[in-house]
Formats: sequence, structure tokens, C-alpha cells
Amino acid sequence: MGTNGSTMLKPVRQGLPPLDPAAVSSAASCALPARYEAVREARRFARDTLVQWDVGERFDDICLVVSELVTNALRHALPAEYGCAHEHTASVRLHLMRWAERLVCAVRDPSHETPVPRDSDDFSAESGRGLFLVDSFADGWGWHPLAGSLEGKVVWAMFRLDTAA
Repeated sequence: MGTNGSTMLKPVRQGLPPLDPAAVSSAASCALPARYEAVREARRFARDTLVQWDVGERFDDICLVVSELVTNALRHALPAEYGCAHEHTASVRLHLMRWAERLVCAVRDPSHETPVPRDSDDFSAESGRGLFLVDSFADGWGWHPLAGSLEGKVVWAMFRLDTAA
């Protein structure tokens, strides 16, 4: 393996992690309008949900990843025609799903673009680090295109939860 860090971060195009959907103990989702204030709304929704679910020491990691995934969806995935005129359109959706020892956060957006971490040697850059942060704080991440009549893709991140606490 080369020294180029991006080879380790090749996007994983696959379905959600092999977790039985029927075994979900809790699930919550919220529709987000196509505007940047939606990141704040997503953070508030995630915090409120995670407090109820008592996710322990992963709380901050999950909130950070939610922010990054929603920001990426709004920044990179919304077509140019989205904007103030389409604020009522919920084109991005945040899903939180909890199993006994795992939590998945998934963000659905209308884009078909592959999520790719940007190569950047400038670690003080304000953008381009989102997927590097997701990769650093989550226990796994990936994406898959939506099937059927739904347009776009889902980008997900998985967290292991310490159930002994």
C-alpha cells in the first residue's frame, strides 16, 4: 500500500452494514430543507435523539459525523436549481438507527455523485475534510445508490456502542 492516505479512504460502495433491520431497537429520521441552516437543525435533532438513546461516550463522535454528512449533502449533492425557492422541498433526510451494540446514521440526498474524500495537504482548510473526519470518528462508513423510483444515494456511518456501561 502506498503512502497516499486516500487509498485507505476509497469510498465503500455497498449497502448498509450487515445488521438485521428487524432487530433495530430504535429509529428516528428527519427531513431537512435545502438550506445551510438545516445543519443546525440536524445537529439539534441528533442531540435530542441521542440523549434519549443514551449512547454514552460516542455522543460527540456521532454528533460530529451527523454534521459532516449533512453538510456534505447540502454542499455537494444539491443541484444548482435548489435554493430559496425550494426550501419547502425536503431533499435531504437524516436517519438514525440503533441496534443493541451499533448505531448507524445515514443521510439521503438527491445526487448520484460518488462521495470522495478530497486530497488536501492543507489541514487548516475549512472544507474538503468532511469524509476524513467521518472516517476518523466512525467505525465504518460507505454509500449506496437508492433503488427503484427514489433518486440519489445514501451515505452512512456506523458506530459501535459500549453496552457494558
